[in-house]
Amino acid sequence: MTTPNPDAIYPRDNDTQTVFLKSVVTRPNISVGEYSYYNDLFNDPRKFEDNNVLYHYPVNKDRLIIGKFCSIASGARFLMNSSNHRLTSLATFPFPIFGAQFGEVPFVTEAWDNHGDIVIGSDVWIGFEAVLLSGVHVGDGAIIATRATVTRDVEPYTIVGGTPAKPIRKRFPPEVVADLLALRWWDWPSAKIMANIRNIQAGDIAALKAA
Repeated sequence: MTTPNPDAIYPRDNDTQTVFLKSVVTRPNISVGEYSYYNDLFNDPRKFEDNNVLYHYPVNKDRLIIGKFCSIASGARFLMNSSNHRLTSLATFPFPIFGAQFGEVPFVTEAWDNHGDIVIGSDVWIGFEAVLLSGVHVGDGAIIATRATVTRDVEPYTIVGGTPAKPIRKRFPPEVVADLLALRWWDWPSAKIMANIRNIQAGDIAALKAA
């Protein structure tokens, strides 16, 4: 049996549009679990953190955390905290980022609201050109529809779409969702996952529980 290699850059033969993200990200504030991949139809997918993780400046110390076995489609964007403007300010103009241009101004991070990290669970599918805003948490097994704009947290195994994204439906009945969250198959040893791929693909939750 072939053993999957989570450290591969290009996991598919003759496909340079798809990469395992864990093998190409370099920023210390981006964390990606094993086998999560990104596919880019237009740009080099190895430049994910430059082209897709935007306004991510070290001064903020905000993080992008992506779980295991996530599927991220071409053009998906993660807008970190520096993309915000401070809503409590009486002006939308971010004076602090221009420093001496406007004399004495507060510390630069006071130019924007800090909503926290973006946290993506495991086995999440993020559709073509979807946008996720700073501070959102996406639960395990969720699906983000094409060109959705995610402004709020997404519950596990929920499909969301639209601008702003809203729940469309749950993927499975509550008892199946509870079983999947308890099983956490993505944390199983790779040999056990491989032995159960047919059951996963077939939606056979009883077989997974018995594995």
